[in-house]
Amino acid sequence: MDAITSIVGNVNWEAIVQLTLVAAIMLAGPAVIIVLAFRGGDL
Repeated sequence: MDAITSIVGNVNWEAIVQLTLVAAIMLAGPAVIIVLAFRGGDL
């Protein structure tokens, strides 16, 4: 049990959250373009 808590404690959660948010922002741009293409360019 102690090994599991030390592994969880050593994970840099802040870096994981930041990378996740950056990935979401980077994917949002192309996602909007794809949605616009399917809707014929109408917002």
